[in-house]
Amino acid sequence: MRASPALLALLFASPLLAGDWPMWGRDPSRNMVAPADEKNLPTDLSIEPNAPNLKWSARLGTASYGNPVAARGRVLVGTNNEPPHDKRLPNDRAVLLCLDESTGKLLWQLAIPKLGDPDQDFEGAGLACSPTIDPAADRVYLVTNRCEVLCLDLQGLSNGNDGPFTDEAHYLADADHPPIKLAATDADILWRYDMRKELGVAPLFQTAGSVLIVGDRLYLSTCNGHDPQITRPAPDAPQLICLDKTTGKLLGQERSDISKRLYYGNWSSPSYGEVDLSNPPPPTNGSPAAPPRDHSASTPKQPAIFFGAGDGFCYAFDPTPTPEGTLKEIWRFDCNPPDHKTTPQGKPYKYQSSKGPSEIIATPVFHNNRVYVAVGQEPAGGDGIGCLNCIDPTQSGDVSKTAKLWSNPTIGHSLSTAAVTDDGLLFLPELSGKFYCFDANTGQILWDHDTGSETWGSFLVADAKAYVANKSGTLTIFSATRDKKLLAEVAFNGEIYSTPIVANGTLYVCTDKYLHAFSANHPK
Repeated sequence: MRASPALLALLFASPLLAGDWPMWGRDPSRNMVAPADEKNLPTDLSIEPNAPNLKWSARLGTASYGNPVAARGRVLVGTNNEPPHDKRLPNDRAVLLCLDESTGKLLWQLAIPKLGDPDQDFEGAGLACSPTIDPAADRVYLVTNRCEVLCLDLQGLSNGNDGPFTDEAHYLADADHPPIKLAATDADILWRYDMRKELGVAPLFQTAGSVLIVGDRLYLSTCNGHDPQITRPAPDAPQLICLDKTTGKLLGQERSDISKRLYYGNWSSPSYGEVDLSNPPPPTNGSPAAPPRDHSASTPKQPAIFFGAGDGFCYAFDPTPTPEGTLKEIWRFDCNPPDHKTTPQGKPYKYQSSKGPSEIIATPVFHNNRVYVAVGQEPAGGDGIGCLNCIDPTQSGDVSKTAKLWSNPTIGHSLSTAAVTDDGLLFLPELSGKFYCFDANTGQILWDHDTGSETWGSFLVADAKAYVANKSGTLTIFSATRDKKLLAEVAFNGEIYSTPIVANGTLYVCTDKYLHAFSANHPK
C-alpha cells in the first residue's frame, strides 16, 4: 500500500526557519535562489574598515573551498589551518569554524588532522565540504578530509561533551601524539562514520560534497574515485549512501555499480524532490514525448534523491532503503550527448579530451517538476565542451533517450549548480568564467558575460539580483532579468572559490582568507 502525500510530507520534509541558509543550496532542492522576503541586499560592497554595509569580517585560513551556511544564530565555514586559530592544534589540518551570526566572533572550531596520504587528502586544502545544520535541532553534519561523516553539537563543548563519541582529545591530536587538553572552544563530536573503514572507499584528492537531510535520514556522496594512476582501487564501493541522522548507522547504499564506470572522481552532492508523476513536463526541443503511464487518482508524488555521478549520469533513487539496505534506482540519464562520447569515425573520445565526455561535479537542482544539471571536470583538467541538461523526472529506467526536455551542449565545463527562478530564468557559470542566463523552459541563451577568470562557485539569486564570483576575487552582480543589466563588479582581496549566500538579511561572501558579512540594515 502506498503512503499518502500528507504522510510522505511528514516523513520527508524538514522544517526550515525563515531566513536561514542551513545547507548547500538552502533546502533539499539545492536551488540557489533565496526566498522572496530577502530584500534590500546591498550592491555597494566594500571590505574597508567602517564601510557602511560591512557587518563584520572573520579571518579564515589561506584556502577555503567549501561554502558557508548560516542557521540558528550560527555561521559555519570550512577552511585550512594556516595560520592556526589555536596553538594547541598546529600543523596542516582541515578546519570547521563556528561563528556568531551577529558578530562573527569565533565560538568553536573542529581542527581535523590530515590522513597523511596526499592522494586522498591533499595538502593545505582544508575542509572542502559545505556543512549542514539540521533545521530541526542543534546538530551539524559534514564529511571530513578523512572521508568520515561526523555529527556535531552546534553548541560545541560549551555545554558539555555529549556522546556516544566522547574521545575528542585523541581525535584532535596529530598521529602518534598524546591526547590534547580539550577546551570549550573545541567541537563536540556526537558520532562518527568512517567510510574508508566501513565501506572501503578510496577518495581522490579530497572528500567533498554536502550532506542532505531528508526527515530522519542523511544522504551523501562517498567521493570514491580513481587514484592518480587512473586505476580503480575500490570499484565495489558505493557512491551514494544513506545514514540514520540520530545514530550514524548505515541504512542503505546505491548498488548501481557507479564506481565501476567512473571517469575520474565523484564530488557532487545529492538533492531531493517530490516528483508529480501525473504532470510530466512537455519536451521542448524535438525530443520524444514520455511514454504514457497509469496516473490514477491515488498516485502520490514520488519522493526521489537526485545524484550527479562520476560516470556522467544523473540518477534518481528511492529515498527509502530496502530491507536489504539498497537505495533502489528509479532512473538514470546520460548527461553527455552521444557526439561527446564518440568521434565522427566511431571511436570513443578519451577522458579529458577537449571534445570528450565529463563527470558531474555540480549538484542536480529540482524545480518545477524538472531536474537541471551540467557536466564538468575537476579544474586541473582544463576547459572543454560541456552540456547543460533539463530532465523529465517522471519516467523510469534508462531514460537517456526519452527524458531530455532540452540540452545545451554549446557551453564549456561547469562545476556549478544552477539557480532557477519561478519566472523561468536559469543562471549558470562555466569554469572558464563565462556567465550565462538561460530560458529555463527551452535552454535558449538569453545573455552571457565573460570575465576570463575561472569560476568554481555558482550563482546566488536574491532580491531580484544574481550574484556570482570568480577565482580572481571579483564578485559580479546582475539584475536577475531576461535582459542583461550589470549592477556592480566588486574586487575582493583574495580568491573566491565558493558561492555567496544570504541569510536573515545578510549577504556572505567567502574569499580564501576571509568571510565577509554585508547588510544594508546593519547599524553603525
